[in-house]
This record gives sequence, C-alpha cells and structure tokens, in this order.
Amino acid sequence: MRILGITIPEEKRLEIGLTTLYGIGRSRAREILGNAGVPADKKVKEVSVEEENKIRAIIESFTLEGDLKREKAANIKRLKDIKAYRGIRHQRNLPTRGQRTKTNSRTTRTYRGRKTAGTGRKIAEKK
Repeated sequence: MRILGITIPEEKRLEIGLTTLYGIGRSRAREILGNAGVPADKKVKEVSVEEENKIRAIIESFTLEGDLKREKAANIKRLKDIKAYRGIRHQRNLPTRGQRTKTNSRTTRTYRGRKTAGTGRKIAEKK
C-alpha cells in the first residue's frame, strides 16, 4: 500500500502503519480509519482496494509530508524575520516554549563555545 509516495509497512496494523506518514499520529490515524469505516486492528496487507481508496481520499484532504514540512519551516522563518521572541529562541537553538534552561536543555545549550555542556575532564584510557 503506497500513499503519497510512501510505502506503508505490510505487517503492521493500519492504525500504526499510517503513522509512517509525516503529519499523521495515532489519534489522526484513528480518525481517518473511523471516517473510512475500516477497522483499526486490520493489517495493511488485508485491506481491500475499495477500503484503500477510501483511506487515500481522506488522507489527501490533509496537509502532510513535504507540504507540512515546508509550512512549518516557513512559520519558523517568519518568526525569525519579525524578530519575535520565539524566533530569537529558534535562532539561538534554545527552548521556545518557556522551559527552564539553568538545569535542563543540556543538549541544546552550548557551554563556553563547546557543543556539549560536559565537565571538561577527560576519561583516562583503560589498559
């Protein structure tokens, strides 16, 4: 089963298999299958052509994959261009949603020019 140029894994349940598409999570997959009238516990390889076409028609109404990624990138670029607080946080590669940075976000913050905020000690090699 191919949707939007992406192959859905044959051995997985439909609900899980649809999540391979960028922009579809578990809740949206359940919603799509409910609207199409297809049971969620059915395997991908067991789906008939008629059911597949129903699912495909519903999925095409959503913004997914490349279009969604472009839209998301454009939104972040717009925030950066207008110098909004969230845009500045994106530019500096810091948390944008108000999380604390004193103790957490070790992987995103740089420490004195280094990419990792380590202790600065080197581990002795074992012989």
